[in-house]
Amino acid sequence: MQSLPIPTHFSGIHPMLLLSIFLGTLLAGVGSVWLAAWVNPRESSRFAPDMLGFAAGALLSTACLHLLPEALTGGVEPKRICIALLMGLLIFFVLDKVELWHHGHEHHPVHANPHGQAGQADGRVMAGVWAVLVGDSVHCFGDGLLIAAAFIADMQLGALASLAILTHEVPHHLGDLAVVRRGANGRQRAVAKVALAGAVTVLGGLVGYALVEPLKPLLPYFLAAAASSFVYVALADLIPQLQKHVAPRTSARHICWLLLGVAVVAVATTIDVD
Repeated sequence: MQSLPIPTHFSGIHPMLLLSIFLGTLLAGVGSVWLAAWVNPRESSRFAPDMLGFAAGALLSTACLHLLPEALTGGVEPKRICIALLMGLLIFFVLDKVELWHHGHEHHPVHANPHGQAGQADGRVMAGVWAVLVGDSVHCFGDGLLIAAAFIADMQLGALASLAILTHEVPHHLGDLAVVRRGANGRQRAVAKVALAGAVTVLGGLVGYALVEPLKPLLPYFLAAAASSFVYVALADLIPQLQKHVAPRTSARHICWLLLGVAVVAVATTIDVD
């Protein structure tokens, strides 16, 4: 991989870096919503497991073959990077437990009150919609920071991180759109609301770009944090949904999609970008 030559004293605007971060976060944040909206809702349940498998493979491969190796070449003692990885996994676990970083891909519908209390049912639907949008916004902001850190370290690494986040956001947004649509008047409004939440990824990327100079010495730790995020999402969120008891043929298809996600990122590892 070819590292982007960032001046030691970063001042002013670095146009290529800024443009790359903007496009990467826009693709991951808003592009994933558009792709999810393009999928026929009736077909989403059929394709979602395959997308989850591909996303899990891409996330694990990006973390193990790109983010961690890049962090280990940043001049920091390897043990410190491993500690940062462990701390990141524990922090994401705690945040998930208190529902501040939950990024599940399964959303259960809110049923109407059987006693005819429609107002209460509508209230629960709207509360669920806002919970989804706020949770999405927080997570997307974090994704933007991680993408910015990846681009700052290496242009190819940033592109791969954007692609990995895109792959796991698409099935996630399929569930988001299903929830938000119940509280919005029409599918187009639901797409617009989820896309606005996804656009917070761009904001996170721009904040990460603005902080490049004061936080540059900590870049290896940010890459380790990004790796811990990818590993946690893959192992705690995506793969468990593929471990349900299904027919052997279906299980084999899930495994193939997971391996395909690994292979796509692994092949990119062997490509040098000059």
